[in-house]
Amino acid sequence: LWCPPLKLSRPIRSYPDSAMATVSCPSATLSRAALAPASLSGVSSRKNVSFSSFTPKASFGVKAGGRVTMEVAKDKPREGSKEPSKETLLTPRFYTTDFDEMERLFNRDINPYLNQAEFDACLEEFKADYNQTHFVRTPEFKVAADKIQGPAREIFVEFLERSCTAEFSGFLLYKELGRRLKKTNPIIAEIFTLMSRDEARHAGFLNKALSDFNLSLDLGFLTKARKYTFFKPQYILYATYLSEKIGYWRYITIWRHLAQNPEYQCYPIFQKFENWCQDENRHGDFFTAMLKCYPKFLQDWTSKLWARFFCLSVYVTMYLNDHQRTAFYEGLGLNTKQFNMHVIIETNKTTARIFPAVLDVENPEFQRRLDVLVELNQKLVDIGKSDAPDALKSVQRFPVLASFVGELLALYFMRPVDSGSVDFIDNEPQIVY
Repeated sequence: LWCPPLKLSRPIRSYPDSAMATVSCPSATLSRAALAPASLSGVSSRKNVSFSSFTPKASFGVKAGGRVTMEVAKDKPREGSKEPSKETLLTPRFYTTDFDEMERLFNRDINPYLNQAEFDACLEEFKADYNQTHFVRTPEFKVAADKIQGPAREIFVEFLERSCTAEFSGFLLYKELGRRLKKTNPIIAEIFTLMSRDEARHAGFLNKALSDFNLSLDLGFLTKARKYTFFKPQYILYATYLSEKIGYWRYITIWRHLAQNPEYQCYPIFQKFENWCQDENRHGDFFTAMLKCYPKFLQDWTSKLWARFFCLSVYVTMYLNDHQRTAFYEGLGLNTKQFNMHVIIETNKTTARIFPAVLDVENPEFQRRLDVLVELNQKLVDIGKSDAPDALKSVQRFPVLASFVGELLALYFMRPVDSGSVDFIDNEPQIVY
């Protein structure tokens, strides 16, 4: 399930057949040039760095018995694999950052705020690898997949594909951060490498689940074909923290619901969510420690604005995505609105322990405006699907987009909730836990 950094002269770890899901781990073997943009012209903006500027040489997989498979990256997905979904504003994205700045931020000789004891404790948690033997497949997976037919099968495949893409995106980012920080902070570098292990394991497990539906993603091709979205290190920390924590609350909420309502347990992957979500939680806790290493990210007035921005971005993206796929959640016996609001509220409570400001998500006005965004988004989808000429579509979209932006701004400028870590409170002894 995990493809370690491969050197073919070393013995390769083997797994029993029942536990093995073939994992393609491109960045485990790529050169530095393969994972960093070959050209960063216009570095000042770097909004989107195309994967076409990446040159991955090959992807390796490890199968049962330690056999190594190699596949050269191509311009098209390998035969028999699923064509990647079209990229939109709501699809999972691949990210890159300023790795040189990351090295400076977490350099032990430069940053006096590094709490090395906290990172040592994090490292021990990751080394324990509690889920090493958790992701074991059984014949029940294929049997259950064959029973899912019709529209439910299509929406289930989409869920697996999106989840696999998101996990693989984390793998690529964490793997490169682990490599780049080795000299300046080997402890943090090792944690990133171990987190990439977790993400590769998750992505491989999800991709193997796709094979139950007679499909698979060519992750090597995906690495080259996707576009990178560039975020400054500060924004990467906000975004990845939120994605890990909201992932935890999504997984644990689904698991708890299905544990109480086993009649909706349609596929065994959900039985893995209880332990799986703890990986997400540990990743989020590590990003909490990283954010505290640079108080400016959590204390000045601009950090409050950016914290609210990323909270809104993550919450709205999830809400719109899930409401486009209500059939999936209804198939699990969940009410999509209730599920989403529960996840958002719990994530917001968790986030308030570290972010300097969060959104007032429990205000009825917040959900009302989210529902308006769902309606507007559906109008945009309907316009896109219509047979009208492109010029007419553009005209039709304009007032809808204007209303959409207006609702987003109204959500952003709602009175926020001041929050933050107790580690930054001056009179800490007065705090009552």
